[in-house]
Amino acid sequence: MPTSPQSETVAPSALSTFFARLRPHFAALDSLLHEQLDSFEPEIRDLALYCVDTSGKRIRPALVFFSGWRGDEHVAPELVRVAAVVEMVHLATLVHDDIMDEADVRRGRTTASRKFGPETAVLLGDALFAHALSLASEFPTTEVCRHVSVSTRRVCAGEIMQTLAPAAAVRDLAYYRRVIDLKTAELFAVSCYLGARLSGSEVPEAHAIGEFGRHLGTAYQIYDDMADFTGDETSFGKTLGTDLASGKTTLPLLLLMEKLPADDADALRGELRAHDASKLRLRVHQMAELDVFSDSLRALRHEIDSGLLALDTVVDRDTSLLRSLAALLVDQAATLRPGAA
Repeated sequence: MPTSPQSETVAPSALSTFFARLRPHFAALDSLLHEQLDSFEPEIRDLALYCVDTSGKRIRPALVFFSGWRGDEHVAPELVRVAAVVEMVHLATLVHDDIMDEADVRRGRTTASRKFGPETAVLLGDALFAHALSLASEFPTTEVCRHVSVSTRRVCAGEIMQTLAPAAAVRDLAYYRRVIDLKTAELFAVSCYLGARLSGSEVPEAHAIGEFGRHLGTAYQIYDDMADFTGDETSFGKTLGTDLASGKTTLPLLLLMEKLPADDADALRGELRAHDASKLRLRVHQMAELDVFSDSLRALRHEIDSGLLALDTVVDRDTSLLRSLAALLVDQAATLRPGAA
């Protein structure tokens, strides 16, 4: 069965250094998340704890904090609370993703699906979703719950698209972009929007900051897809080549198919349909030979540029940290090259 830890793969040293200023914010977030466990029934509390403790870089909560930034030491309770909501939704999606991917390991730990069984894990993911919405409903306005509910539905719709698509179909670029907009970019967008709104931004500026988040989320997914064919597994914390092995048609693979001769492209489509990664080294070599990563990086930079244009309309809030995070992602992506895999 495939082992497919996903996402959270921006190079640890650079991201850890940048996020160091969020240490008090993350400490408050961790405390609140663990407090929430008391609301779960005693019989499933340890299962929920297992999911909460499987934490990555917490990029989505970081976007909440940076979008509503008030200073390194100013930890706003309302931002911590909405960060917990978004993180709990994200954790629920990971539990469900691992069931459908039949993944054994995520972030170096046995997945909830493998540890507790898929039947239990799907209900555990549902419980996390439900509690996230319960927590969102505690805000004095319905805006938070409304936006989180819509985003949760959209994330689930992206997963359904992948699940219901014919197994023999190799997806095109439009399909790829639609799925990542729903599955990845949506939570980035709502994190930015709510962080800004809860810190006093008017709706138009919050929407602009949310639009930045959407483009950043798309760029982040492109980065993650590039990283699946680069570097070493220790650096990125994931098994390389899992997208090919699980039949996921990502941007590097789509661009490679466009550049290969017709017969080779058909063969690669067949490998994707069969979930066959036996020729991974060949495909990585072809990516290097045909300069696939330059084209991928160009697409990533286009997303970042579009996001920065949205931020240019924001005049009443300091967006420098969001801009720095975008620049960091571009810099890290520029270091990626097809590796030995």
